[in-house]
Amino acid sequence: MKVGFIGLGVMGFPMAGHLQSSSHDLVVFNRSEQRSIQWTKSFEGKSLKKLEDITEFSDVIILCVGKDDDVRNIIGGKQGLIDKLKAGTIIVDHTTTSSDLPIEMNNLLNPLGIQFIDAPISGGQVGAESGQLSIMAGGDKKAFSQIEKVINTYAKFTKYMGASGSGQLTKMVNQICIAGLIQALAEGINFSEHVGLNSKDVLEVISKGAAQSWQMENRWESMLEDKYDHGFAVDLMKKDLEIVIKKANDSDINIEITKLINNFYSDIQNIGGGRWDTSSLLKRLQQITK
Repeated sequence: MKVGFIGLGVMGFPMAGHLQSSSHDLVVFNRSEQRSIQWTKSFEGKSLKKLEDITEFSDVIILCVGKDDDVRNIIGGKQGLIDKLKAGTIIVDHTTTSSDLPIEMNNLLNPLGIQFIDAPISGGQVGAESGQLSIMAGGDKKAFSQIEKVINTYAKFTKYMGASGSGQLTKMVNQICIAGLIQALAEGINFSEHVGLNSKDVLEVISKGAAQSWQMENRWESMLEDKYDHGFAVDLMKKDLEIVIKKANDSDINIEITKLINNFYSDIQNIGGGRWDTSSLLKRLQQITK
């Protein structure tokens, strides 16, 4: 299939790289042309200078951008794609957004013969670089089956979750669980340090038991070394959790722990840690208990 990829950020850059190495024809676009130049040098692929040119080339258009309004502007903004899109095009959105956005996009695009699949991703920068992401998708099931092989290029697991918006709702569950796991890990390490244990030994043993998690396996060492200049940024997690909290408030769902941890991330932003990895919840604990 002919694929157009929009958004060469921390996640999109390597994801598009995996597509370039596959059997699919690919073009990319990024708002910052310098980033496109870096990508073409890394993967010897083709980039476009005008967003609208992607429509003429692509059967599938993949988005990996920042937030709801970025998607709205790309699709329906003044310089957007909507007037240029071909009937039969499938748009796959890997952006983490509200669950209302994909419904809004399908209401806009379906009358034109275009399907919009909400397909948020989990696995972080490491998963994007290794092609081992987990993808949860909502939208038209037939359209999903048509693009599944494309997105499997950079995923270890993909699953159709249901109607439009279901992918984003699943991602909300993912972020709720991650926030709780990281805070528990931070508190465990902080406790270990204060009672005088060798935390490296502690984590080595408990990571082989029921406390094991991806966060523990991949973050305990950098947390102990006070290194947070990597991974999924606090600013992005805050954005995601605000989406979760709005949905929970609108639906009268109790997520009191998630709300509390969201406030902790505000604390980290306030001390200049907006670009730190989400595991910096430990740094917050260490600072407030000094």
